[in-house]
Amino acid sequence: MTTFCDPILPKHCLNNSYALLAFLFQEKGHEKVSALLEKAAETDQLLLISAANWAEVRYMVERKVGPGRWAETRQKVLALPIEVIPTDQAMAEIAGEIKAAKKMSLVACFAAALAKQRNGEICTGDPEFRALEPEWKIVWL
Repeated sequence: MTTFCDPILPKHCLNNSYALLAFLFQEKGHEKVSALLEKAAETDQLLLISAANWAEVRYMVERKVGPGRWAETRQKVLALPIEVIPTDQAMAEIAGEIKAAKKMSLVACFAAALAKQRNGEICTGDPEFRALEPEWKIVWL
């Protein structure tokens, strides 16, 4: 089985900012994200998020709780079993292809591009990902 991280983990991963923000702010779906993070920690695996989605997490945290709280939040998040994957030309090409074909934000297209590169499922509650169904596997929060 090909997964984002390792065959021990389910075939989905925290790769969309919606999921991480739900976890951070205890919003709808945070229980599923928490369970995924616990499973990752128990199995010594890392969940992946693209650098583009990481940027979205940062600005959303700063908007919700202020820039002064980002440093504290950043340390807590980086202590979780999460790896920020740099965006590169190959990922950008895939994201651009998705953006050209679907009505989605560019940052959402980067999450989808990471899922495509890693043959993974997308864990989100963001309705704009419905544009990818049924070709893509979405794990809804």
